[in-house]
Amino acid sequence: MADVVDNATRSRMMSGIRGKDTRPEMTVRRGLHAMGFRYRLHDPELPGRPDLVFPGLNAVVLVNGCFWHGHDCHLFKWPASRADFWRRKIGRTRERDREARGELEAGGWRVLTVWECALKGRARLGTADLLERVVKWLRSGSPSGEIKGVPR
Repeated sequence: MADVVDNATRSRMMSGIRGKDTRPEMTVRRGLHAMGFRYRLHDPELPGRPDLVFPGLNAVVLVNGCFWHGHDCHLFKWPASRADFWRRKIGRTRERDREARGELEAGGWRVLTVWECALKGRARLGTADLLERVVKWLRSGSPSGEIKGVPR
């Protein structure tokens, strides 16, 4: 299927997609900050530059977009156009995620992944429920975790 917009327009649209400070990330950050948690952002010293770093808790929180990280949920669908390009791109992102997670865990960091579908779409948890789960994980000492939307 051909793209419905010209190359220049598509390029402009794609360049507007953020890698940091996304709406789901800002929701988690603001909520945790309001609850008294303090953290560092996108620490360049750590593998994968985690979204939120809690040095005192030896924990990091990754807020992943379901499309860009190829999450198996209702928000992710393989694009029909340029299928090979997207399979390589998203496949490499998944690979990088696994590598960074492995390096973080090997370095003694606890890792929580929060998926976009937990905050958006028909399977969303709701902000209060999501934040409660993040706080519970942060306080638990559990080495890893994942929060995703729950189909209703």
